[in-house]
Amino acid sequence: MPIINKIGWEKATGGKLNPYAKAIVKIATKVCEYLDQLDQTEKVDANNLILKADKEFNEGITGNMAGLVALLVSRYHSKGEEFRKSWNKNWSNENAKGVINPAVFTIKNGELK
Repeated sequence: MPIINKIGWEKATGGKLNPYAKAIVKIATKVCEYLDQLDQTEKVDANNLILKADKEFNEGITGNMAGLVALLVSRYHSKGEEFRKSWNKNWSNENAKGVINPAVFTIKNGELK
């Protein structure tokens, strides 16, 4: 998998992890593998790649976990910037800085805030 910062990836995903963190790393690793399999003409659909990986492992990840998967993939994979923009676009704004965490959204008066 084309990880652009192997030391950072190992630091973020290695060591003794609790089950919550292990699920995040497992899904992020699989998403990186899916990204590697895309040909040059395929657009990255971050949300679908995360859902596909979660379905394969049946982890039942939460919105916060999905956001952390998106953060890991965006930060360490060679297609991370494209992935980040796709993820952010799905959640509201592809031009947002960083990775949007869907767990912090609230609905107020029928509108996403």
